[in-house]
Amino acid sequence: QVCLHISMDKIEKQYVGFATLPNQVHRKSVKKGFDFTLMVAGESGLGKSTLVNSLFLTDLYKDRKLLNAEERINQTVEIIKHTVDIEEKGVKLKLTIVDTPGFGDAVNNAECWKPITDYIDQQFEQYFRDESGLNRKNIQDNRVHCCLYFIPPFGHGLRPVDVEFMKALHEKVNVVPLISKADCLTPSEVKKLKDRVREEIDKFGIKIYQFPDCDSDEDEEFKQQDKELKESTPFAVIGSNTVVEAKGQRVRGRLYPWGIVEVENQSHCDFVKLRNMLIRTHMHDLKDVTCDVHYENYRAQCIQQMTSKLTQDSRIESPIPILPLPTPDAETEKLIKMKDQEQDKRGAATEGSRHSPSLNQENR
Repeated sequence: QVCLHISMDKIEKQYVGFATLPNQVHRKSVKKGFDFTLMVAGESGLGKSTLVNSLFLTDLYKDRKLLNAEERINQTVEIIKHTVDIEEKGVKLKLTIVDTPGFGDAVNNAECWKPITDYIDQQFEQYFRDESGLNRKNIQDNRVHCCLYFIPPFGHGLRPVDVEFMKALHEKVNVVPLISKADCLTPSEVKKLKDRVREEIDKFGIKIYQFPDCDSDEDEEFKQQDKELKESTPFAVIGSNTVVEAKGQRVRGRLYPWGIVEVENQSHCDFVKLRNMLIRTHMHDLKDVTCDVHYENYRAQCIQQMTSKLTQDSRIESPIPILPLPTPDAETEKLIKMKDQEQDKRGAATEGSRHSPSLNQENR
């Protein structure tokens, strides 16, 4: 018994090796690299380009041409993609920024969100076709993982165009509302506007991106950080690509006659919280929700439409090849007839034996 106990202890202490699986996944992921598609939407002049450059420390809008008021009258909503490869400590990220110039700038903004929703659906459709095709190993994921929607700081909450835009997109993409140019407001005004926007989001049934609940085994610091993120929505942000000197230190910010606004100072704005959420803590969750919720809903709708059209005997163009029911050839029909004849003969013989009792008695 003592020897058995010692041997069992040795077996328990033996190391099999599957604990290294996370390391294997990590190495493979780093080697493959990551991709992330971010959409920015909001009317012109709210600091979208500046904020994106501030978030990723890059210049995505080198060749941008600013339109004057007369040129903007006839401008329609465009979809412009900017792709940049970023590397940090050996980790590669292919970042795609989808810009929407012209949104909300027209006199009549009825259905100005239609090109944006169409673009999101097109990316879902392309992924669905690639996923159903032959070459599934090299699928390019261009689905929009997050949409930053810029709410103007002036006014008393959400405008009708803000409500309609978010309602049109909330079932298709993770919508993260932002209060732009927060340095236009005092801290009390920011708090008042946040409360008003949150109330109206609930009132109109808008489903913005919901942060996942913390696991019970997470440390207290992460739980506190997660709580602050949830309380900070919608994020009040300021963007700046210029470096200024404040209290002997060089910081990114904006210089005003009355003082300096520091972009990365959490008492001035929520830029750091947004960056942490978007890049350091919730980027993978944004991709998971896109794949597991929004894309799955689109895929289920496509399959449901395909099957309903099939039942109506209508031909449809589908990325999935639908095999027609095999029509029996002449030889198959001949075999079926022979089987039917044999079955009829057996049935007649059985009936005859039932109705001839004298024959049965003679046999006995």
